[in-house]
Amino acid sequence: MDSQFPSSFFFSILFIISMEIRSSWSQNPQFQNCVNETIQCGNINIGYPFYGQNRPSYCGHPGFELYCNGKNLEITIDSIKHYVLSVDTAATTLTVAREDYWPGHCPASLVNTTIDFSLFSYTNEDENITIYYNCSSSTSSSAGWQSSQFMCPGSTATGYFSAASGSNGNLEAGCSSSVFVPVYKSVVAKMDGQVNQGTLMAILSSGFGLQWFADNNRCDDCQKSGGECGYDWNNGEFQCYCSSDSSRCRQTVSGSKSKKTGVGVGIATGVVGIIALLGCWSFFILRRRKRLISHAKSKDLHSTPSNSNTDSNRDLPSSNGFTTTQTTSGFFTTTHTTTDFTTAHTTSYSQNIPSYASSKLKPEKGSNYFGVQVFSYTELEEATNNFDKSRELGDGGFGAVYYGELPDGRAVAVKRLYENNYKRVGQFMNEIEIIARLCHKNLVTLYGCTSKRSQELILVYEYISNGTVADHLHGKRSELQLLTWPIRLNVAVQTADALAYLHASDVIHRDVKTTNILLDGNFQVKVADFGLSRLFPNHATHVSTAPQGSPGYVDPEYYNLFRLTEKSDVYSFGVVLIELISSKEAMDTSRRGMDANLACMAVDRIQKNKEFHELVDPRLGFEEDYNVQETIKLVLELAFQCLQQERDLRPSMMEAFLVLKGIQKRFSSQQKQVMVDIKDEDLALLKNVPPPLSPETRVVISKGRR
Repeated sequence: MDSQFPSSFFFSILFIISMEIRSSWSQNPQFQNCVNETIQCGNINIGYPFYGQNRPSYCGHPGFELYCNGKNLEITIDSIKHYVLSVDTAATTLTVAREDYWPGHCPASLVNTTIDFSLFSYTNEDENITIYYNCSSSTSSSAGWQSSQFMCPGSTATGYFSAASGSNGNLEAGCSSSVFVPVYKSVVAKMDGQVNQGTLMAILSSGFGLQWFADNNRCDDCQKSGGECGYDWNNGEFQCYCSSDSSRCRQTVSGSKSKKTGVGVGIATGVVGIIALLGCWSFFILRRRKRLISHAKSKDLHSTPSNSNTDSNRDLPSSNGFTTTQTTSGFFTTTHTTTDFTTAHTTSYSQNIPSYASSKLKPEKGSNYFGVQVFSYTELEEATNNFDKSRELGDGGFGAVYYGELPDGRAVAVKRLYENNYKRVGQFMNEIEIIARLCHKNLVTLYGCTSKRSQELILVYEYISNGTVADHLHGKRSELQLLTWPIRLNVAVQTADALAYLHASDVIHRDVKTTNILLDGNFQVKVADFGLSRLFPNHATHVSTAPQGSPGYVDPEYYNLFRLTEKSDVYSFGVVLIELISSKEAMDTSRRGMDANLACMAVDRIQKNKEFHELVDPRLGFEEDYNVQETIKLVLELAFQCLQQERDLRPSMMEAFLVLKGIQKRFSSQQKQVMVDIKDEDLALLKNVPPPLSPETRVVISKGRR
């Protein structure tokens, strides 16, 4: 009876404690509040990542506070108020319209649209339009049919709205101010060139699309496991709040602060209970031990010591250098360990050796690292024919790249870090972590890697068959002259798209150059070599780091001040644009003086205006094709903006992308119009009908067709 009492008492206390902790789980207020309190305004009902009204801030994410103004839902993005017109939680997108342009077009202050790219990105359905203000009376005659005049209340000055993509030189010269506003492409297209004050208001009122980034993947995992998404504002990290009946959710967030949230009272109660339990348990053990000793002493008076192994305490040998003493009492077994100092010292030392320092450890074949396949060294050796020299594709920033073929038939580019260069394991791990979580049609795909404990550190990419842009511009493939102006313009658009995506994902490339822009068989872009990539922390304006990159492409501010920002990539992209136009290398010591640096040469020629034609590759048809000439000028203008010494004067990568998309659209539409005109003239000749008498007639026809 007495021996059973401690055990039964212990289990009773343990049961009470577990019920208390379980009760605290079921009373998790954060989970309940985030489930019950959504934001309802007008016809919109939305939860995470948004918060506001009665929805607590810990149920949302910083930067996503909403206000309900009557039936209009408002959000402030980069200090500019917007109306939220619709929300698509599945696509993590929302449609917004600037409050100061809804539904009018004459705001109190003229401010360009900006967004926080750490939280949002523009969608592929967006484009910029330009609204010009305070224009002179002489501007109207040169504004063109794609622009429409309007007046602002209380002002005698004239304004213009340009639906054409790119800049309008006449309007810029005749107007003192201009503002660009993102809008939906589809809405502008529906206007079919019929631009007037009414269509301007309709376009602005339709808004534009934004995709949000607020730990989207982690929130998906949390919700799938039965939890509710939230945010710990004190520690600045994502939280997954769990209900009492969701064991999957607890496993998902095991060890995180979210599991601790809401159970403080239960844990405190448990600790107090355990202390009381240990006190009672120790009391009964000591009491029982005294009784056993007393019993043994009385027994020794009548018997001699025995060598039998019937003692309740005995030493058990251990194979790992530990001596284990086992004590059994009731239902509980406690194990006390005495450490062998020699073994412990050796073990501690081996744990301090980096796992990648040994080249003889077996690779983790068949496993995954950040979601990508882990190959064995032998597999890649076979795929590249033992890294045959004839299969070497090039020498990257951190190692040689080889062509290979996997057993499943996939052609791959195998990037092998320099032999025994384990100091570069940081770049190796960094590249895997960054690329594995990115997915974009114009980024090279990472298939897998070797284990960091393998013989060598190797990355496995998809193989891109058509070489680099540098090869085609001024390398071995340049003699083929395959890169026509339309292809080069498309290369610029797709590269800008990929870089804008990286920036929206908080990644700075740091080594943007034409040798890192690959082309497939259809001349589609694949941006590669993330070996110098660095994650860009949220809410950070710059990262201080020693300058890295390639000569001729490095941002001057980055080089001089060690200030790495997204605009550092923009500068490098400006050099790429000049390369695409000129076919000249970024650095060429055969060019005299400052012209050795292509960026310096370009800025000098563009500023001199009449000498910019020296930058243009004569094979592009600049002098013969007016359409080519005009679009090249527009790209040169964008490149000039990207190459500004001060980073604040450069456009964002998304802005550059939208400008290039507009230029490409303009080029394509004009090319189609030329083809239509040629066909009309040929048809007229066949029918013995005179062709149109003047260019003006053709303009009227094109306007009507739009």
